[in-house]
Amino acid sequence: QVQLVESGGGLVQPGGSLRLSCAASGSIFRINAMGWYRQAPGKQRELVAIIIISDVTTNYADSVKGRFTISRDNAKNTVSLQMNSLKPEDTAIYYCNMVVAGRSYWGQGTQVTVSS
Repeated sequence: QVQLVESGGGLVQPGGSLRLSCAASGSIFRINAMGWYRQAPGKQRELVAIIIISDVTTNYADSVKGRFTISRDNAKNTVSLQMNSLKPEDTAIYYCNMVVAGRSYWGQGTQVTVSS
């Protein structure tokens, strides 16, 4: 089993920045992918950013390209999401996701609210 714990959400004004972090613990022996998803009220959960470990690539949703940056710390088994130039439409619950040995694990989610 793998446990994921997110931190770093909160309330920020438009144009501001937040950094989300996700720490993994448990049986972590082969990570296939690490990513962040979000779900706004009344909408489906969507991919925000992902790191594919096998080919060392990152992918971003078009709506966040140039504003968000995903990164990982191999030694600490953490994945972070630096969010800059935040917009009200970025308001959502953000979920950390890791695929470990082919199984998908989710964090509990952290609320990000962008409002003046």
